[in-house]
Amino acid sequence: MDTERETRLEEQIAHLTKTVEELSDVIARQDAELSKLAHRVQVLMAREAEREAAGSGGVILGDERPPHY
Repeated sequence: MDTERETRLEEQIAHLTKTVEELSDVIARQDAELSKLAHRVQVLMAREAEREAAGSGGVILGDERPPHY
């Protein structure tokens, strides 16, 4: 095999390996962020369910004054 061709192929392999490692890091960060966001959504859904069950929906209709007046 031609030495110049081998060198070019080795450079391409090194570049591709680096790209795969960088993409793997990005995916790992996104997975962690998605897990954190999913947990936050679960917490917010639980809070909203508790508020609805308590009957304090917090929706003000028309000219109704909020409870803090």
